[in-house]
Amino acid sequence: MKIHEYQAKEIFANYGIPVDKSIVCRSVEDAVKAYEQLDSQKVIVKAQVHTGGRGKAGGVKLAGDEIELRRHAAAILGMDIRGFIVDRILVGQAVNIDREYYVSYVVDRSTKSAILMLSREGGMDIEEVARTMPEKIHKFAIDPSVGVPDYLAREAAFKLFDEIGLVRQAATIFQKLYSLFVENDASLAEINPLVLTKEGAIVAIDAKMTFDDNALYRHPKIALLNEPTEEEKKEQSAKSKGFSYVHLGGDIGCMVNGAGLAMATMDMIKLYGGNPANFLDIGGSSNPTKVIEAMKLLLGDRNVKVVLINIFGGITRCDDVASGLLEAFKQIKTGIPIVIRLTGTNEKEGRALLRGTHFHVAETMGDATRRAVELAKQYQD
Repeated sequence: MKIHEYQAKEIFANYGIPVDKSIVCRSVEDAVKAYEQLDSQKVIVKAQVHTGGRGKAGGVKLAGDEIELRRHAAAILGMDIRGFIVDRILVGQAVNIDREYYVSYVVDRSTKSAILMLSREGGMDIEEVARTMPEKIHKFAIDPSVGVPDYLAREAAFKLFDEIGLVRQAATIFQKLYSLFVENDASLAEINPLVLTKEGAIVAIDAKMTFDDNALYRHPKIALLNEPTEEEKKEQSAKSKGFSYVHLGGDIGCMVNGAGLAMATMDMIKLYGGNPANFLDIGGSSNPTKVIEAMKLLLGDRNVKVVLINIFGGITRCDDVASGLLEAFKQIKTGIPIVIRLTGTNEKEGRALLRGTHFHVAETMGDATRRAVELAKQYQD
C-alpha cells in the first residue's frame, strides 16, 4: 500500500526526523492560505499522486510570490501525471539547498533482510543511478537481531558526509528511519532528496513509504490512509471472490488454474509475440459462478481483444471444467474470441463437450497460445 508524501512526512515527523514545514491543499484558495501561514517568501508547490516523475511532468514548481503561487496551484491541480489526476498539492517552505542525497530502507530478497541504500546522487531516479553509476550506490544489509547500532549508522553516514558534525546528524536520522520502517511494517521508506542546507542542517524534503498489505491489520491508522486505484480495487474484488488477479496492461486476457501455470502462460504469450492483459489464477474450481465472475473481470478490461483459458486437469476433471464453462457462457454474451486449452484428467471428454461451440479449442498449450496471439493481431488489423 502506498501513501502520499505529506502523509509519509507526518510519520517521519512523529519519529523525530526533520522535515520541511508544509501544508496540504485541495484548492487554489487553500494554497493561498497555506502561503500566508508558512510566512515564507518562496514556497514549493508539489503534486500529491501515487507515482514518481512529478517533477518531469511539471508537478513540482517554485513560487516566489502569491501571484506565482496561484498560477502554479491552478496548473497542477487537475493535472494528469501518468494516469493519476492531481486532486491535492503540498505547499511547503522553500529550503536553501546546498547538496542533495538519497537514503532508503527497502526489503531485499537476496539478503533476506532490510537494506539501507545511500547515494550522493540525490534528487535523481535511483534506478537511473543504479544503471549508469552503480558504484555511487552504497548498500548495508541490516541484521534484524541487531538493527542499526551507532557504529553502523556512523559508518553509513560517512558514505555521504565528511564532517563529523554532519555524520552525527545523519546517523541519528538513519536510526530513526529504520525504527519507523520496522515498527510500521513498511516495505519501503525513502528520502529523495535528503538535503544539506546552506545553514548546515540535514532535512528530508521528500518522503515516500509503502507498506506490507498483509500487515495492515496491525496498523489500523495507516490502513485508513489507503486510496486504492481502480486496478487495485479490481484486485481486491478478485481476492474477495477467491482468485488472484493482477492487471498487466496487454490485450490477451488470461484465465488459468494454478499460479505456476498462469506464470508459464504469460511467458508463452510473450514468447509468441503477444502481450498478456493480466495474471488470473482461478484455482482448482470448475464452479460456473467463479468462471462468470472471472470472465466479467477480464471483459471489463477494454484492452482485452482475446481471452485465453488454460486449464490443466489434475484433481479437477476437464469435463467438469467444460460443463462449467458452457453453463457460465449461457449468462455471458461477448463477441471477443475465446481460446480454450484443456489437458489432463478426462481431457478428451472435455474437448468433446466444447466441439461445435463458438470456442476455439486447442489440445496443447503452444497451439492455444499461438492461436490467441494470432487472433489478437487480427483484431488490431
